[in-house]
Amino acid sequence: MPHFTIEYSANLDDRLDIGAACEVVRKAAVETGIFPLGGIRVRAVKCEHYAIADARQDYGFLDMVLRIGEGRDLPTRKKAGEQIFHALSRHLDPVFASSKFALSFDMQINDKDTSWKRNNIHDALKAEAAHG
Repeated sequence: MPHFTIEYSANLDDRLDIGAACEVVRKAAVETGIFPLGGIRVRAVKCEHYAIADARQDYGFLDMVLRIGEGRDLPTRKKAGEQIFHALSRHLDPVFASSKFALSFDMQINDKDTSWKRNNIHDALKAEAAHG
């Protein structure tokens, strides 16, 4: 963990490089210093079917959810969340300037008793670091 899931309206394809937005989120997560590098995931899902407000077709949205494991206090979570949100929001300034657009971000904490994972990326990163 952390795992970011971005859902976005398909009409953003001509206004936004979603791959670059994912990289902005990944980099901002790393820069918080509170997440293990090997656990960071950012994925984006284009929503072909959606309805917004009064159904005008030029409205767009990007909704991001972050799932994290337990163990971080509220001030730490808020600081990290604000840092990530501000980085993404700045990246999306051109979209806000050129269109009607909604951005949202929510953080959820996974209960360790009902969350299962298998990941060998942590070990690979440690081995790479040990061998230069």
